[in-house]
Amino acid sequence: MPVRVVNSRLRLLLLVLLVTFAALGARAAWIQTVRASSLAARAQAQTKFDLVLPAGRGTMYDRLGTPLAIGEQATDVIADPMQISDPLHEARVAAKVLELPVGPLYKALSDRGSGFVYVQRKAPAGRAKALAKRHLTGFTFQADELRVYPQGTVAAPLLGYAGTDNTGLAGLELELNKELAGTPGRATVVRDALGQDVNTTQERPAHDGRDVFLTLDSHIQANAEQILQRTVSQWHAKDATAIVLDPHTGAILAMAQEPGYNANDFPTATKHALTVDHAVNDVFEPGSVFKVVTVGGALSEHKVTPQTAFTLPYKIQVADRVVHDAEYRPTERMTVSQILQRSSNVGAITIAERYLGESGLKRWMARFGFGAKTGIDFPGESPGILPSYWSGSTIGNVPIGQGVSVTSIQLASVYAAIANGGEWVQPHLLDHVLGDPAPTLQRRRILSPGVDEELRTMLKGVVSDQGTARFAAIPGYTVAGKTGTAQKPGPHGYMPGAYVATFVGMVPERDPRLVVMVSIDEPHGGIFGGLVAAPAFAQIASFDLQYLEVPPDLKIR
Repeated sequence: MPVRVVNSRLRLLLLVLLVTFAALGARAAWIQTVRASSLAARAQAQTKFDLVLPAGRGTMYDRLGTPLAIGEQATDVIADPMQISDPLHEARVAAKVLELPVGPLYKALSDRGSGFVYVQRKAPAGRAKALAKRHLTGFTFQADELRVYPQGTVAAPLLGYAGTDNTGLAGLELELNKELAGTPGRATVVRDALGQDVNTTQERPAHDGRDVFLTLDSHIQANAEQILQRTVSQWHAKDATAIVLDPHTGAILAMAQEPGYNANDFPTATKHALTVDHAVNDVFEPGSVFKVVTVGGALSEHKVTPQTAFTLPYKIQVADRVVHDAEYRPTERMTVSQILQRSSNVGAITIAERYLGESGLKRWMARFGFGAKTGIDFPGESPGILPSYWSGSTIGNVPIGQGVSVTSIQLASVYAAIANGGEWVQPHLLDHVLGDPAPTLQRRRILSPGVDEELRTMLKGVVSDQGTARFAAIPGYTVAGKTGTAQKPGPHGYMPGAYVATFVGMVPERDPRLVVMVSIDEPHGGIFGGLVAAPAFAQIASFDLQYLEVPPDLKIR
C-alpha cells in the first residue's frame, strides 16, 4: 500500500478521535455546568426521600374505661418499581403472602416511571413480617396504625369511622378528630445504589393524639341495641332509636339504633345507608309527646292548674279541619291532668286556643328548644322543622305534635328538664379529653319553679291503668312519661299506614335518675306508642336501674 494512502487514513482516524474527544469534553462541560443542578437533584431524589412518621390516634373509651376505638399495629408495604427487575415474580410472591390479587399489583410494580407505590396500606403486621423475610428487591416496610373498634356493633353509628390516613370521616371520629389525630412527624431516608436503606434521620418527631372518655356506658348501650333489635323484629319496623340520658348532667349513657352494623365494616354499611345517626340527624313529627309544650306553657303562665276542668266533645272544628281524639268517647269533663294522662287531642287544642294562641305556642316552642340545635357534640345535627307559616288550622296541629318536626335528642333533653327541676342541660357525648377539664355545658331554665313537679305528677298518671302507657310500668319504681303516635308526612300529605310510635319516660318519678326515649319507625301490627314503644322503654330502663343500682321507690306487691 502506498505511504500516501496510509498517512491519509491515519490523519482521518486522528481527526475522528479528536472530534469524538471534543464532543465528550463538551458534553462533560455541559453536564457539569448547565445540567449540574437538575442532575444532582435527580440523584438525590433517587437516594434520598422524605418519610412521613404517622402519629398514633388517641383511644376512645366509655365512661368506665372500656376501649371503644383503638389503634392496632399495622405495616405499610411500599415498593420502588425502578429497583425491581422481575415485577411478575415479585408480584406473585407479595400477592400470595399478603392475600392480594396479582393483576393490579403486577401492573403497579411494572410502572418504571414511578419510584414509589403502595403494595398494601395497613397490612396485618404478621403478614408484612412474613413478606419481609422473602427479601424482595425494592420492597420496604413502614410502621403504621389500623383503627379498630373492639366492641364491633356497639355504638357503631356514634363512633363513626377513621379512614386510611387515620383522619376521622364520620361520627365522633370526625367530631373529635382534632383531639384524637395527633401530629405526624417527618424523617429523611438515604438509600444506596441498590435501593437499600442506609440511614434515616428524624427531622420532626410524631406526637400521638390524645385519649378521650365518652359519657357512653358500653353495657347500657349494648343492652339498648339488643332490645331495639328484638322490638324491630317483633313489629317488623323500618328502624328504631333509643336514648338513655342522665337528666341532671346531660350525659348520654346510650344512643342506640337498629338496624345497626359492625363499626369495622363502615364502608359496607355506608353502601346500605346504615351510618346516619337517627337520634341527631333525622327529624319526625312527635305526636302527643309534644303536648308537654302546650300544657307546660299554660301551667307556667298560670293560665291553668292541673285541676282546671273543661267540657270536651269527642271532636273539635279548627278552621277547615276536624280533629278528634284517638278513641271514641262521649262528651265529658276532663281536668288538665286527665287531658295529658289520656292524651286528649281535643283537650290540648282547647288549652292552646284559649290560653296560648299562635304567639304563645311559638314562644314556648322556642323556650323548650324546638327549631334550634341542642349543641350536642356530634356532627350533622338537625334543628328540626317548625311551621314556616300559620294558617287557621295550624293551631289545631301544633299543640298535638303535628305540622312540626323534631329530633330524638331534642325530645330527650326537654323531658330531662322536666325531670331535673325545670332546667335544660345541653346533652353531650364527650365526658373529657385526657388531661383537660370537662367541657362547659349550656344550661337554662325553661320551666317555672314547681311546674316541673306538676308535669311529672301528671305524666305519672300516663303510666297507669287509666293512662295510655301502662306497658311502661316497672315493678318497684314509679314511672312518669308520655306516649306519642304520629302519622308520617310524605310528599303528598300523610302516608297511609306509616306511623312513628314513641314513648319518653323518666324514673324514679320523684327524683329521676334516668330519662329514656324510644321511637319506633313504621311498625306493623300495632302503631300506638303505648303498645309498641312503651314495652321497650320498660325493658331498657329496668336493666339500667339494676345495673346502676338505683333503689326501688315502691313496694312490690
